[in-house]
Amino acid sequence: MGKGTPSMGKRMGRVVHIKCRRCGRRAYHVRNKRCSACGYGAQATLRRYNWRTKTLQRERVATIR
Repeated sequence: MGKGTPSMGKRMGRVVHIKCRRCGRRAYHVRNKRCSACGYGAQATLRRYNWRTKTLQRERVATIR
């Protein structure tokens, strides 16, 4: 059995992630009891990283005369 379509059929009916009560995303792991998006269940502070947020592409304001 490979790792393609036939093995994906064996995953049917299993719920891995449910809706998180803190962030509202479907990222709370049922067995690990931890949200992969916000870190609920593992830590009191929100899980956030700088690589996750996009940097703002600010326009340089040129002096127009």
